[in-house]
Amino acid sequence: MESILVIEDDEALGMGIEYALKKESFGVSVAKTIHNGYELYKSGAFQLILLDVMLPDGSGYDLCKRIRKESAIPILFLTACDEEVNVVLGLDIGGDDYITKPFRVRELISRIKVALRRNSSEKVSDKSILGSGDIVIHLLQTKAFKDSRELSLTPVEFKLLTMFIQNPMQTLTRDQILEKLWDIEGEFVDDNTLSVYIRRLREKIEADPSSPDYIVTVRGMGYRWNRPNGV
Repeated sequence: MESILVIEDDEALGMGIEYALKKESFGVSVAKTIHNGYELYKSGAFQLILLDVMLPDGSGYDLCKRIRKESAIPILFLTACDEEVNVVLGLDIGGDDYITKPFRVRELISRIKVALRRNSSEKVSDKSILGSGDIVIHLLQTKAFKDSRELSLTPVEFKLLTMFIQNPMQTLTRDQILEKLWDIEGEFVDDNTLSVYIRRLREKIEADPSSPDYIVTVRGMGYRWNRPNGV
């Protein structure tokens, strides 16, 4: 049985989430504060965390950053605000997805299952080091470097960069990219989020993000990694 840690201070919402997840045969533990949530995280074997952004004793963003220093466990933010700045912040610090309140139970369950399936099915390529231009990816260590300087990438940014380098000089449609990142099965994936990922990744790897050399836009189609491979 897969176990999920829910950190949510709204008692009614927490109970509702717990009930819905248990109906789907998940194990569930619920905490109402950052302190209790972190204690549960440290003491239990969880496969995913649902994390509220605003908690009585602090920000869920801070807890996410703390957990990211120790684990790559999928973290889905629960937030009442879908402003781009909030989305970008959550993704930048290591969140795998965000769910805007109020949300439908079906959407929540779908996103959880996608995150769990994606996390469990990822396989490391036989070639543990990928290279393209001045960028090198160490798959086993989940680290990426540009000019020997380690890049600070979120888990999704790392997956996106790896995907591009594994498909050099090929145009990937937005749908193909979204399918690989989220394994789309419903309409809940916001296409605009992909633009956020692409922009943030460009800011980290391009000399001039406004005139990219690596990730180029193919108008009306998607994006292309514009460099051949070779470490």
